[in-house]
Amino acid sequence: MELLRFFTAGNVDDGKSTLIGRLLFDSKSISTDIIETLTRQTKNKNNETDIDLALLTDGLRAEREQGITIDVAYKYFTTDKRKFIIADTPGHIQYTRNMFTGASNADLAIILVDARNGITDQTKRHSILSSILGIPHLVVCINKMDLVDFSQSRFEEIKQEYLNFAERLNLKEIYFIPVSALQGDNVVSNSGKMSWYNGKPLLQHLEDVVIESPDQSQLSRFQVQYVIRPQTDDLHDYRGFAGQVKSGVFKVGQKVKVLPANIETTLTKIESNLSELPELGKDRPAVFHLADDIDVSRGNAIVALDQLPKSEKEFTATLCWMDNAPYQAGQKFLIQHGSHRSKAMLKEIQAKIDIHTFDQKESDGELKLNDICKVLIKTAEAVNFDSYAVNRSTGSFIIINENTNNTVAAGTID
Repeated sequence: MELLRFFTAGNVDDGKSTLIGRLLFDSKSISTDIIETLTRQTKNKNNETDIDLALLTDGLRAEREQGITIDVAYKYFTTDKRKFIIADTPGHIQYTRNMFTGASNADLAIILVDARNGITDQTKRHSILSSILGIPHLVVCINKMDLVDFSQSRFEEIKQEYLNFAERLNLKEIYFIPVSALQGDNVVSNSGKMSWYNGKPLLQHLEDVVIESPDQSQLSRFQVQYVIRPQTDDLHDYRGFAGQVKSGVFKVGQKVKVLPANIETTLTKIESNLSELPELGKDRPAVFHLADDIDVSRGNAIVALDQLPKSEKEFTATLCWMDNAPYQAGQKFLIQHGSHRSKAMLKEIQAKIDIHTFDQKESDGELKLNDICKVLIKTAEAVNFDSYAVNRSTGSFIIINENTNNTVAAGTID
């Protein structure tokens, strides 16, 4: 069964958490004991009539008290057609970093717009971030249609305004749905109150949207996480390389290259879940066996011979600064690229991205919380990568403060 990862974004109080709660509730994906807990918590908030569905994702005490989303909340549910992982991301501007991480591996973005307020700076900001992160599919849910009398003209007005703004963002696919998350209109089933809308309700669109699946044309990438050497009597000569297929497909007998050693060899055996397989695709854990006795260690890459990645000690990237402490010029870091780690530094901050207009502004050399910039990174060891636009799994990384071990930034390679 296919898995769809998606996230929600929008202004504070646009109804992101309520929409997810309604999606789970109306699709019967919530157990009875959780419904009883929600009912009890709702009554504690002096709401005697309806269940507060936002409580499903607002799990932190501070979130429940303030009625806002602070952390990224993940929810899982399944229908007859597909499995889903939802990331409910915060709407506050100070939590841009949370959205950046919550959205980084998503297949689809849901941008909520309050029908009363229309397109706002936050709408633009979240759409620009979706563009930067290369989200393949985007759904604009124009929410709270019940508060504008389910007006078709208001829906069309907001839709056109968004399309005018999005022309320069290079978003691949945009789908518009008028909804009322509070009342459930067009969330799981079509609403009779908006008979003028001929499209799919949200859940049906999520079930039907085409996910790009791994095939022979994708870049074959495997990164070693652990070298297995049991050295027992039964497995005296066993030497396997455990990790995950980042992208593409690998086959037994395939010619591969081990990086950074740059040595050609043959893939002789693929093991996964205690079974030998003739081939294996994206996102699957595996143990690879090679024909030659090559020195391979954690962080090394095994790639298709005719699909070599770039291998550089300097590269440009789009970086989101995630630390409360600002960047200090000359500061040294560790770069974590999958399981590969190297010392690194920011050689240059080339430009800052205005997340309201998508313009690149001249850099002042500073990086503060939630800033998004174009940077030049220099590493002590060569990093084997593809550009994020080509391969999201090998084109992303995080930056770690080597003194505190805190993650201070996340980035995508240009």
